[in-house]
Amino acid sequence: MTQSLLPVIRLKPKISPRGVQRGVPWIFDNELVTDRRTKALAPGTIAMLEDAERKPLAQVAVNPNSRIMARVLERDLNVPVDQAWLAARIKRALELRETLFDAPFYRLIHAEADGMPGVVIDRFGDVCVIQPNAAWADAMLHDLAAALAEVAGISTVLKNASGRARGLEGLDDVSTTVLGTAPDVPVPVPMNGATYMADLTGGQKTGLYYDQRPNHAFAGRLVAGMGTKPRVLDVFSHVGGFSLAALAAGAGHATAVDGSEPALALARGGAEAMGVSDRFETRKGDAFDALTVLGEAGTQFDVVICDPPAFAPSKKALDAGLRAYERVARLAAPLVAPGGYLGLCSCSHAADLTDFRKACLRGLGRAGRDAQLIHTGYAGADHPMHTHLAESGYLKALFFRL
Repeated sequence: MTQSLLPVIRLKPKISPRGVQRGVPWIFDNELVTDRRTKALAPGTIAMLEDAERKPLAQVAVNPNSRIMARVLERDLNVPVDQAWLAARIKRALELRETLFDAPFYRLIHAEADGMPGVVIDRFGDVCVIQPNAAWADAMLHDLAAALAEVAGISTVLKNASGRARGLEGLDDVSTTVLGTAPDVPVPVPMNGATYMADLTGGQKTGLYYDQRPNHAFAGRLVAGMGTKPRVLDVFSHVGGFSLAALAAGAGHATAVDGSEPALALARGGAEAMGVSDRFETRKGDAFDALTVLGEAGTQFDVVICDPPAFAPSKKALDAGLRAYERVARLAAPLVAPGGYLGLCSCSHAADLTDFRKACLRGLGRAGRDAQLIHTGYAGADHPMHTHLAESGYLKALFFRL
């Protein structure tokens, strides 16, 4: 479809076009003229966005079923959004990752921040897992796979349809193989001297959380610097993110706590691949219960790190989420030996750094522990932040010396 034939959607008269002109990537349904014709557009339709004076602003992906009704794809009105456009965006993203990493294990596309709204692509060697969390990406999924094969030499592309975001877009929850053959065993992923086992078809999200890479590395530095074969507790551990990094850095023993037995099995597989199974222990169960039991027993560790799921995935959940983060800090603090370290993490975009830090400090105060905040960490550089979208800078990690 030529650009002149694209359907048109329009901003309401009182909505300034300056946001879009400056780089804001989302237009909400209450900012658009939503007449019968607009509402009839198929989810994922590429349209021309105009201001109230009918001046073209950008090419956008439209989804009448979503609160985010339009996502800005391309502000150059003369460039068609097609497979070649996808390949160009992927090539630009790939150049950054190849600058940052010496092995092909990273987040290749971080949604809006890489110019592909709603699209997350994680790379595991010659396999990519796509989370197409916007309707336009679902509609162009095979073009996406072809572009990945062309630009990055990817042989297998998997679609992961899990997660809250697709539900908000009115999309299905059916995961599938788009290109090639899905691996039938976990994929070993090297990071920070550790080996992680990623289940690309049955694991959480894309199979591994690359975003914590620099925070794993910082925890490893703490462990390596202690020089006394420290004991480490990794709570909400998933596949052993912090505990395996600590073991790689010389921890004398690490305990991983998680509610998922499949995740803990992958963690044990990583420890076995690293040859550190004799220093690694897993505990399945509710993390709050485990923290309580360990506290009642008077057990202490040199390093304790808690990396829970998003307790505040939306503004409506913010107050309850901050109370949960405070509770984690209160329960975890007594488990840290004097002079030891406590790491507290949040992946809730609704809880900003200030709110999260305040919640953690309240918890530490209620636990009666004096603390020094020694480091604030964020997601790795393969998770760039869109300068007009605070949600893309969701990860926070606070490290305290108690």
